[in-house]
Amino acid sequence: MQVDYIYEKGSGKLNEDFYFVNSSVFGVFDGATSLTRDVYENGLTGGYLASSIAGRTFYKNGSSLKELSKKANSKVYKAMEERGVRLDRKETLWSTSFAVVRIKEDSFEWAQTGDCIVLAIYEDESSEILTKNFDHDLETLMLWKKTSKNSGDNIMNVVGDKIAEVRANMNVTYGVLNGEKEALKFFKYGEKSLKGLKNILIFTDGLFIPKENPKEKQDFSLFKRLFLDGGLENIKSYIRDLEENDINCHKYPRFKTHDDIAAVSLTL
Repeated sequence: MQVDYIYEKGSGKLNEDFYFVNSSVFGVFDGATSLTRDVYENGLTGGYLASSIAGRTFYKNGSSLKELSKKANSKVYKAMEERGVRLDRKETLWSTSFAVVRIKEDSFEWAQTGDCIVLAIYEDESSEILTKNFDHDLETLMLWKKTSKNSGDNIMNVVGDKIAEVRANMNVTYGVLNGEKEALKFFKYGEKSLKGLKNILIFTDGLFIPKENPKEKQDFSLFKRLFLDGGLENIKSYIRDLEENDINCHKYPRFKTHDDIAAVSLTL
């Protein structure tokens, strides 16, 4: 099995994404800092801590993916508690999305929550998204698309209230790993045969191809073609080129010029 990965910081000070490669288990995590923007030891953000704590829990690979998901959620809760985070207010909570796969002899298991993706590509070049991507940022990005050209370049001045509204719905209308017990009902699991399978890709939303219209579905057919032509690096280069020509995020609505990226590809 050939393993490739990309781990690249976006426009922020830290890469709040996390990834790991551990023999038969692989994972990507997309951390999100609380809306209070508090920082902790060594200037680390809540998003960074959430993704890395959860990722290292899965890396130890001591039990089922379901049990590891629960354990990671508990560890994030404990880490916030130790640092005095208000656990009764969603805007103060750290959170992370994740996608993890475990390769077995004839099959592979996967676990996921949030907007991290598991993509299977078969020997006949057909593909399948194993996780249903819930686009909880759709309304926010539609608002930015509508108002950005007349309201300057600071997205938070325009959509800050909408972001707070969406964040209040964590583990109510969409799932993230953030220490809440309600997160458990949003974790998704599955198992697929390796027969006829050529590639498994797991990646954070920093590797989503930018869209002019937020309502459009993610074009994973283009994503797949870019991967088959040149691997993860080819996808990243394509995305960064689009972003470089839209540094103010007006043509392709998004929260910052470049998002963090964590991605792993497995070639069987």
